[in-house]
Amino acid sequence: MGEYSMGDAMKKFLEKSRLKNGIRAAQIDEIWEKIMGKTIAKYTNKIEIVQQTLFVHTSIAPLKQEIQFQKKQIIQRINEEFQDVIVKDIVIR
Repeated sequence: MGEYSMGDAMKKFLEKSRLKNGIRAAQIDEIWEKIMGKTIAKYTNKIEIVQQTLFVHTSIAPLKQEIQFQKKQIIQRINEEFQDVIVKDIVIR
């Protein structure tokens, strides 16, 4: 049996477990601010990932339009950040 670092062991465990999507969903808040910036993150009330769909909740109409306009770029940047396809669509509420 080979030896793994703690980080490698955790990665292998998460790849094989159902926790992977839950952990990524929890990380989306941090990733969202990094990708979209502090100002936009400040005006989004809630973001969550459910079955490869990113739900963005905001009451700011111009922000809703901007996110709608940039959907493809946002999806690409999120997936690049996670180095996997975890978001395929965005729903703005």
